[in-house]
Amino acid sequence: MSKQTSAATSVSKAQIAFTAFALAMCLVARAESPTTPATVVTSVQTAVFAGGCFWGVDAVFKHVKGVAEVVSGYTGGKATTAQYEKVSNGTTGHAEAVRVKFNPAQVSYQQLLQVFFSVAHDPTQLNRQGPDVGSQYRSAVFYIDSEQQKIVQSYIQQLTNSRAFPKPIVTQVTPLQEFYPAEKYHQNYLALHPEQPYIVYNDMPKLDQLRKQFPALYQ
Repeated sequence: MSKQTSAATSVSKAQIAFTAFALAMCLVARAESPTTPATVVTSVQTAVFAGGCFWGVDAVFKHVKGVAEVVSGYTGGKATTAQYEKVSNGTTGHAEAVRVKFNPAQVSYQQLLQVFFSVAHDPTQLNRQGPDVGSQYRSAVFYIDSEQQKIVQSYIQQLTNSRAFPKPIVTQVTPLQEFYPAEKYHQNYLALHPEQPYIVYNDMPKLDQLRKQFPALYQ
């Protein structure tokens, strides 16, 4: 099987798993409140993801409809080491991450997870993403509350059961302690440096995949 065919199969399985997962969550919600009218949620919520170099992950979520803000930063370590030069040595406990503010009336947390696992990074790479190696490039979801924890753990289990990926998912599911915004020159990096070789080879393809796989979400 070619790499392209294998990748397409993995994406298809991931989308099928997500559909089953979303249906299951809807059924659970209906069972929990059978007589309560649906309430439209409009308040902005927060999600935090780590999937390698934050430049590309930042750009992917900035192109998702319903996302109000994306900030690149560090999480998992202490405030005193939340600086690029220190995080880059891989010994601070931090991961390069992005904080996503989103409107759940336009895009759900489940949909953000689907984008994260299908487009933004490879969840089977341990302590690396592509050319970047080290624990600071690990795959992780930092949940805000128990509801997010339940949703992401359930989704990973769905992906695992459906064998959506040829290798085991190594994504950590961790409670968010603190998020530290990165230096100004890291913010909105792809949009400001679209011709930089690293961006062209590693991150621009992610935007193409987002457009192809999720045309209804792309902006």
